Amino acid sequence: MFKLSKKLNALPPYLFLEIDKAKRKARAEGRDIIDLGVGDPDQPTPAYIIEALHQASLDPANHRYALDQGMPVLRRAISDWYKERFKVALDPDREVLPLIGSKEGIAHFPLAFLNEGDYSLVPDPCYPPYKGGTIFAGGKPYLMDLRESNGFLPDLEKIPLAVRKKAKLIFINYPNNPTGAVADKDFYRKVVEFAKKNKLIVVSDLAYSEMSYDGYRPPSFLEVEGARDVAIEFHSLSKTYNMTGWRVGWACGNADLVAALAKVKSNIDSGIFSALQLAGVAALTGPDAHIKNMCRLYQERRDTLLAGLRSLGWQLNPLKATFYVWIKIPDKKYDSIRFASLLLEKADMVVTPGVGFGKYGEGYIRMALTVPKERIVEALGRLKNIF
Repeated sequence: MFKLSKKLNALPPYLFLEIDKAKRKARAEGRDIIDLGVGDPDQPTPAYIIEALHQASLDPANHRYALDQGMPVLRRAISDWYKERFKVALDPDREVLPLIGSKEGIAHFPLAFLNEGDYSLVPDPCYPPYKGGTIFAGGKPYLMDLRESNGFLPDLEKIPLAVRKKAKLIFINYPNNPTGAVADKDFYRKVVEFAKKNKLIVVSDLAYSEMSYDGYRPPSFLEVEGARDVAIEFHSLSKTYNMTGWRVGWACGNADLVAALAKVKSNIDSGIFSALQLAGVAALTGPDAHIKNMCRLYQERRDTLLAGLRSLGWQLNPLKATFYVWIKIPDKKYDSIRFASLLLEKADMVVTPGVGFGKYGEGYIRMALTVPKERIVEALGRLKNIF
């Protein structure tokens, strides 16, 4: 038998693989499964982006190794988009780094700054690469519990001084996966102050900034005064433009932090396929009608799901952004894995157990608005037959 490394063994179990296995087994049995578990848009990538990829792929100049730091035209498009969307001016040559999806950048970033035994301050529940990237770098995740009573924001003052002294990074993610919570600039100002006081790097994951409802527009962490001194922010085309499989994202912010990540990546990958980068330019410079239509579609699905669950007496939080509904399990005799299993067994529905995002996710499940409204209505009908 081959022996796995200590770091690989230290990773939390990746529950989502087991969920996928159970889902595939149920479908193989001929069951009509409604999948509310996966955060993957069900709508196609806009046609103008696909056409841009097609045309760029025909040019032999794009068939070579890409530049590690990304094509200048993409970096400028990202910089211009940030200026237009957030009023944040970024130097495209020093403060922007294209990524093979934001996930790889988030997972690789701790390699640039963590030494063995250093802490990362990681929200819990959270997107798993915050913990995984910390562990692969030899660091220790210190879990900041996200409580409903605090709006799913971390209580920074609860972090022990001994941990702060050994911490190098703090991860924040708003709009939040999995809870759907949002943060305002007052919270971001507190994070800047906390980071400067404790000599921390802020890693802001802003992947869901364009998926919002009821007129709400999520801010960027970089909008806050002093944020550029301490922060790197990650973004992606995945959710905004239905491009999850395309793997185009970026990091931006403090030039030294961006340069450090670029140095890590230069030893790991050879950049994004140039035709994909040009498709990314088309996305960022194209019409905004797609984003408005996307938000309208998800808002309609959100309203349908929330109204139906409330009619069952389920306890729900408001949802102003993301396409995730974070739901307290209505029956306390079930933990999140057993409750998700019950829904798969009795209602042919897939949801994500909260514990898959960390121990403080226990007691909740996550549903994603990634199926048509008609399927959501059908799912609610199945739930009414059980509860």
